Amino acid sequence: MTTDPPGAAARQRWRAHWTELFDEVVTTGLCTGCAGCIVSCPHDVLGYDTAGGVYRPYHLEDEGGPGGCGHGDRGCTSCTRACPRFREWETDIDSYLFGRERLPEEQAGIAEDVLLARATDPELHERGQDGGLVSAILVWALEHDRVDAALVSYLEGDGSSWQAVPGVARTREEVLAAAGSRYTYSANTLAYAEAVAGGAERLAVVGMSCQASVPAVMRARKAGKPGRRLALSIGLLCSKTFDDAIFPELFEARYGLRREDIAKMNIKGVFQIWMRDGSYHEVPLVECHAWTREGCKACPDFAAEHADISTGGIGAFNDWTLTILRTETGREMMDEMVVSGAVETRPGNDDPGAIALLRKLSTVSRRRWPEQAVAAPRRGVPPPRPKPAPA
Repeated sequence: MTTDPPGAAARQRWRAHWTELFDEVVTTGLCTGCAGCIVSCPHDVLGYDTAGGVYRPYHLEDEGGPGGCGHGDRGCTSCTRACPRFREWETDIDSYLFGRERLPEEQAGIAEDVLLARATDPELHERGQDGGLVSAILVWALEHDRVDAALVSYLEGDGSSWQAVPGVARTREEVLAAAGSRYTYSANTLAYAEAVAGGAERLAVVGMSCQASVPAVMRARKAGKPGRRLALSIGLLCSKTFDDAIFPELFEARYGLRREDIAKMNIKGVFQIWMRDGSYHEVPLVECHAWTREGCKACPDFAAEHADISTGGIGAFNDWTLTILRTETGREMMDEMVVSGAVETRPGNDDPGAIALLRKLSTVSRRRWPEQAVAAPRRGVPPPRPKPAPA
């Protein structure tokens, strides 16, 4: 086993491979299931386990045991280069994207600007989530030849299972079919092979914070062609996703809400559920915690800190999206979309409660990062306030 010190990529040859990734990330609780390692593997020897909500990579060749990799022994390091939780991942990505490490007070990541934004197109606005901003970005990028395809998630089958699956959007109609939020996990990066097989060379990826970090970490650590193809990263603010069992074991068993009868879901302080019969229900989030997906329990990134554009509906206005512009790519695209009339924006400070909640939830997520792991994600994180003694 190699013993590269943290941050060694910048100083010496990168040697870590699947054995180190398996020992340090996959089996320690740090793995989020983003599938970056699978996308980057040039030998196609990594699979993805979704059975029972595992959502983790595994090695397809078993002669060396689950942590063995003959290709890695011969010098292949693609999987560790592509992992946004391997060793000094945060420092590596921050330095690559922004030219510096974040300050201790930047718990929600480095940002150029924070806005409220929404689609101006009535159909995108209506069918999208929280004003349809993400749908508007994808449609604009496709129609203005900025990307060839987008890696997104769709609902499996007729949608009644509420099981999210990776897919490719190449048209406005396909973007609209992918619109809306789901709270079971989908590794959208796994649609990469389908997109490339269809001829796409410039890809947008839409995903939770862990997935939104994949393009930047691939480029920062020179993980090969996939990093160059992932041209636009749109991150979704994310506290957690839930195991599929939440539908039968909580929503149906306790509230009588069958998944096949659910029309729409959202989280705004509570789990909001709209049914096909027109009824509306709220489930307290505290009741949902028991179904938190394993890969989310140690994730420190609420704010999609390494996306080009981070988005989330956490504010007071249901039809506006809190929008964080992080990179020059994100800023330039948003400016052009405003000029073309594809989106409208207002200052983020119009909703100070959303800004405060962004910072609070980012800090809460950072407290999850294990103390035995690399230190960067915990730097500057204040301790939780002591709970008041009962009266």
